[in-house]
Amino acid sequence: MYAERPSRLPGAVVWTSTPAGSDPARILPDGCMDLLWNQGRLLVAGPDTRAYVTDGEAGAWAGVRFFPGTAPALLGVPADELRDRRVALADLWPAAEVRRLAARVAAAPDPATGLEELALRRAAGTPPPDPLLRRVVTALAAGRPVAATADALGLGARQLHRRSLAAFGYGPKTLARVLRLQRALALARSGLPLAQTAARAGYADQAHLTREVRELTGLRPRDLLAR
Repeated sequence: MYAERPSRLPGAVVWTSTPAGSDPARILPDGCMDLLWNQGRLLVAGPDTRAYVTDGEAGAWAGVRFFPGTAPALLGVPADELRDRRVALADLWPAAEVRRLAARVAAAPDPATGLEELALRRAAGTPPPDPLLRRVVTALAAGRPVAATADALGLGARQLHRRSLAAFGYGPKTLARVLRLQRALALARSGLPLAQTAARAGYADQAHLTREVRELTGLRPRDLLAR
């Protein structure tokens, strides 16, 4: 069972997941990074370029999902170093510090609350993320072309690409594809037919939507929605 709520950290989401069985789960790319807790371990999920299929990890999970582009400043590592990876937090921070933090999370009323407190304390000692990054996400999520986004922000194409790698884990074109996928899935889940979903989300046609969904998730749209 999965549940989520808005975090007190702006733009973030706190979530919990208890697998019903040992079957693999499919985590879809969304442009975000997550701080994770599972069976006493603190981990980080980097930004995905394709669906991440779990191997049926046991136990309940908790996480804080950060707004795109905000996690690297908190973690102290560029997003592209964690692209398509799940790593132990102790691989990024001193092991003794991570042990203390894990003990705090374990002592919290629940792991999700403990993780949120960890993220809030970390954010309090970290400079706020560059507001330009949120403008990049907002523009691309709305379907604005990458070139037009760069021009509107006063950035060259190479500069936008370089900053996107560090903030989001991949270039703006990949980020735009991921955000368009999420936009299309939201429309389709609301009951909009796939042909209309494709048009509204910015795909050339339904066939284009199908190709993109299959490439990014490993499933056809109807199979994905059926899950």
